[in-house]
Amino acid sequence: MPPMKISDFDFALPPDLIAQFPLAARGASRLLHLDGISGALTDGLFSALPNFLRAGDVLVMNDTKVIKARLFGHKTSGGKVEVLVERVLGEREALAAIRASHAPRDGQALWLADAVQATVVARRGEFYHLRFEGEIGVVALLDQHGKLPLPPYITRAADAEDEARYQTVYAAQPGAVAAPTAGLHFDEAMLEKIRGLGVTVAKVTLHVGAGTFQPVRAELVADHKMHRERFDIPEATVTAIARARASGGRILAVGTTTLRALESAAQAAGEAHGQLRAGSGETEIFITPGFQFRVVERLLTNFHLPRSTLLMLVSAFGGAENIRRAYQHAIAQRYRFFSYGDAMLIERQ
Repeated sequence: MPPMKISDFDFALPPDLIAQFPLAARGASRLLHLDGISGALTDGLFSALPNFLRAGDVLVMNDTKVIKARLFGHKTSGGKVEVLVERVLGEREALAAIRASHAPRDGQALWLADAVQATVVARRGEFYHLRFEGEIGVVALLDQHGKLPLPPYITRAADAEDEARYQTVYAAQPGAVAAPTAGLHFDEAMLEKIRGLGVTVAKVTLHVGAGTFQPVRAELVADHKMHRERFDIPEATVTAIARARASGGRILAVGTTTLRALESAAQAAGEAHGQLRAGSGETEIFITPGFQFRVVERLLTNFHLPRSTLLMLVSAFGGAENIRRAYQHAIAQRYRFFSYGDAMLIERQ
């Protein structure tokens, strides 16, 4: 097989299909179902998701919470800066992307939101290690002075509605700079209905970093290096998955972040058949066609960017040709794309 190219995962998307706003109700989106084995596609509504579940299944969700990670300000020299915190490193330290007319130097002070001083400790690849001065921790500072970091393809500033809607109803662990967007479709009524079927709703945490929006610059897929993200797998989730496997239940991951956490944990444990170990870790797992999935059998996800690592992931899961046809179908049927867009349920090939 010739080496895979990034251009193998390209497609033409009409700009008007990029959802700029959430729908009026969380569960009002459409749902495209792909059977990865037969390749069959079925159009439907997200409200019908419970019809695809049965007692004994496990629905695994990422309970990360989006922090107000964007800060605007200026350097002591007067030049404007925009800081997007990639991840919190400690009580008063963070890794961040910085936009400025000139790259800041080590030791330079930044004055942010007219209230916060940060010092550039060092550059770390595409990001900067920052130390925030004062007595208040990074998360509290961002909550007071930061702005919600909507994805770059949403071409407007975040407003009050986004602060609620660009967050899952089950978000609990602060640390993400982007929402696990497949979970945005769920409301409490849907979750209660799913539990009522005898489905176990389990949680993992993976803090989505700003690296998820970094463009893939390599031409060959094998040359791309993934960004690192932290994850945690609770013991209760490990137990629920083991119980489901023993009784014939199926594992449905809500979102690519949930899938990455589960598959990373299984890979780290060296488990070929999906047994997991509880605990925390970091992952830079890069899932492309040919990947051996160990845990997840079904994936609920949104529609992803052309040439993106997430499109490669779903191509690995559902089959590259199946995904190409599914995306062509979604465009022809005018599904809404990306974070505030419609959903797709994929049965593993």
